Amino acid sequence: MHFEPRDVFRKLEFDKVLELLEKEALTPMGAELLANLTPDTSFTRIDLALREVRDWRLALEKNDRIPFAVFYDVRDDLRMLDIDGYTLQSESFQRVLQILLVMRDLFKFFGQTVKREIYPKIYDVLRPLSYDEGLSKAIMAVFDEKGEIRPDASPELQRIRREIISKTRDLDQRFRQIVQDFRAKGWLAESGESIRNGRRVLSVPAEHKRKIRGIIHDESDTGRTVFIEPDVVIEINNDIFDLEHDEKREIFRILKALSDQIRPYSPVIALYYQALVRLDVIQAKAKLAISMRAGMPILKEKPVFSVKKAYHPLLFLKNKAQGRKTVPFELRLHSENYIMILSGPNAGGKSVAMKSVGLLILMVQSGLLVPCHELSEFGIFRQVFADIGDQQSLEDDLSTYSSRLQNSRVFLEKADTQTLVLIDEMGSGTDPKPGGAIAEAILRQLHRKGVYAVITTHYSNLKVFAFRNPGILNANMHFDKDTLSPTYELKVGRPGSSYAFEIATKSGLQRDLIDYARKRTGSETAVDDVLIELQREKQELEEKLRSVYDKEQNLQRLIKTYDSMHQELELGRKRLKMEQKEFELRQSSNAAREVDKLIKELKESKSIEKAQEVSSKLKTERAEKARQVDAINEQVIQLEEQNTPSASARPLQAGDHVRLRSGGATGRIEQINGNKATISMGQMNVVAHLRDLVSVVEPEATRSTLQTDIRQVAAFEGKIDLRGLSRDEALAQLEKFVDNALLSNASSLRILHGKGDGILRKAVKQKLKEYGGNVASIYHPAQEMGGDGVTIVDLA
Repeated sequence: MHFEPRDVFRKLEFDKVLELLEKEALTPMGAELLANLTPDTSFTRIDLALREVRDWRLALEKNDRIPFAVFYDVRDDLRMLDIDGYTLQSESFQRVLQILLVMRDLFKFFGQTVKREIYPKIYDVLRPLSYDEGLSKAIMAVFDEKGEIRPDASPELQRIRREIISKTRDLDQRFRQIVQDFRAKGWLAESGESIRNGRRVLSVPAEHKRKIRGIIHDESDTGRTVFIEPDVVIEINNDIFDLEHDEKREIFRILKALSDQIRPYSPVIALYYQALVRLDVIQAKAKLAISMRAGMPILKEKPVFSVKKAYHPLLFLKNKAQGRKTVPFELRLHSENYIMILSGPNAGGKSVAMKSVGLLILMVQSGLLVPCHELSEFGIFRQVFADIGDQQSLEDDLSTYSSRLQNSRVFLEKADTQTLVLIDEMGSGTDPKPGGAIAEAILRQLHRKGVYAVITTHYSNLKVFAFRNPGILNANMHFDKDTLSPTYELKVGRPGSSYAFEIATKSGLQRDLIDYARKRTGSETAVDDVLIELQREKQELEEKLRSVYDKEQNLQRLIKTYDSMHQELELGRKRLKMEQKEFELRQSSNAAREVDKLIKELKESKSIEKAQEVSSKLKTERAEKARQVDAINEQVIQLEEQNTPSASARPLQAGDHVRLRSGGATGRIEQINGNKATISMGQMNVVAHLRDLVSVVEPEATRSTLQTDIRQVAAFEGKIDLRGLSRDEALAQLEKFVDNALLSNASSLRILHGKGDGILRKAVKQKLKEYGGNVASIYHPAQEMGGDGVTIVDLA
């Protein structure tokens, strides 16, 4: 990401956000990465980073502790371990062991399937790794919980330490006896004994030193006390000294063997270390998100800034600490409206609102959650330019205004449609008339280049330019005229006034001075008032036009729905009538058999004329019913042809794709014999009358065999993750998912939508109700299984 000038982080206070992040890190390594965090421009990387932080934040909100603990930097240890024959020291093994233990706990935590499902992106950090308990067990076989070498680390070490304990006990007994004897004789100093050169000695006044046989190791600074090792314990001390050297050699041998054992796993431990540092960064971001009440917005690849209930993060934290309310703001910058001219009184919050836009974008592109509604949208910008504050430079011999013009020149040279430009008090620092004209020229060029920008100003000509040119929004920071105080509310659609005279009146400035000033600036004030009124009327007109358009669209949809329902109703009536006639015809056929039996009896009884009369009447009734059925069938066919878009108006022929009127099955005509056709449907051939077929367009994808359907049904997975999607995207995915589930005869579904404000959860439940009898029950699992963030569906 490119920035102009270089101190954009400081101007937008992103450096303060990084300082807060550093404090949340558990390790210096994580803090170092966070201190050097920079915004990214890769959609994939940003999206992944946001989802990782969202998962960890969810764990914090649920008080579901992910077992992550402090660990230490092992990079130097691993570099030395890679040297063949090098032996790590005890401290190095303790650092390595801590990493192994943290990884062990993490793998144990994610060993539960439900945890992997609830926090999928956190688990993805560990997914490529595998944990070998043999490494930690090997180290713990040598070291105890305090990090000391275990007495039983090897049989030889165990033997040596037993002998040291035995010799030390013997030494204690002898030394106590000697001290007791010599003290009784008055030959010892007050302290009695001491340690010199690692050996136990007697503290003897100088005048008695020749009375005690032994080796003098040292004397006091004054020379009045000497430290003597009695000859009766010299041999024991020598034995202990030799044993201690043996102990050190054995410990070195153990550590060397342990180093050789874990040396092949150095690359694996390095991967563990990298994963833990990454998790430290994620958890620090999540903790900051909790304190800011931040959430994950919808990420877009193209530049866009559409926020709801957004806050300046640092202002929110400051006000929260002081128990004060922070006023949220809403703003939408996109390809059609990409520049905002923000005006209003001084100290009304213009600069804070402008900085909020830049800071929120930097945070999102750095993988940080931001304090705004989760349906807010953030696109990816490749450049951020900011001209904020005093730009005076003694070093470059530039005044504030000259420095601003230099910034503007750089902005115009480098800015494009993927650039965000932030300019505070545009045009200030010089004479208002030429300053305003130059500012308008710069704004005009930014507008022509399609650059996204938020610009604060007091100049009326910039407000007028915004009013006259599409793509530029006027906005103001609301000012309460009654109390003459700012409300810090961002109002998009109308320019703001500086309220200089109102504020001057409140400050107690003399009335005659204010009246004089009003007369001097009367025309300019009038321009502001007229512009505000025009903008208000324009906004009201646009809102009415939008309302009319929406109503017209709704009316068209209703008309279409009515026509469709009317046609379906008429078709249903005709079909019902046809079914009734067919039923009567079948009943007539059953009666005909009874009549045939009767005629036979009449013939046998020689009543020929009566039999002929009955037979003729029956044939007439059956013919009439058949004619009625055919007539109604023709009407149904006509209605179906009106409602069904056919592939062609020409007669059917071999190779055409058709649909059976009854049943709706589709297939391809293989051959036509007279008024009948042979249709291929998968592995079956069906013969049907041509009038019972409807021509259809060729399917986009025809499944060649029934086996393909079986494989697709078998491959259906009964869970879906809708988190991070907009409401419309989520419902479209859900509809497709449930349809596939019904086709696959699935019995239970798991829908992961997250908690948030519950909007998506309610939308999911409402959508599921549309499936009526196909859905047996809808419920949420227990809290440890996801709670309100998951919906379970049992299908009928």
